[in-house]
Amino acid sequence: MSVSSHVQELRKKHQNLSETVEQAQRSPGVDDLQIAALKKEKLRLKEQIERLSS
Repeated sequence: MSVSSHVQELRKKHQNLSETVEQAQRSPGVDDLQIAALKKEKLRLKEQIERLSS
């Protein structure tokens, strides 16, 4: 897998995670710890994308 295709795949995962976080924040039954874990994973992906892009 080339670096650019890997970065593109990470961006898709990041976008999907963004949508999941937004949906979880709108849902009253979702635990704040679960949302925090999703946000941490999203940040980890973002950092990995930035590292591979530079």
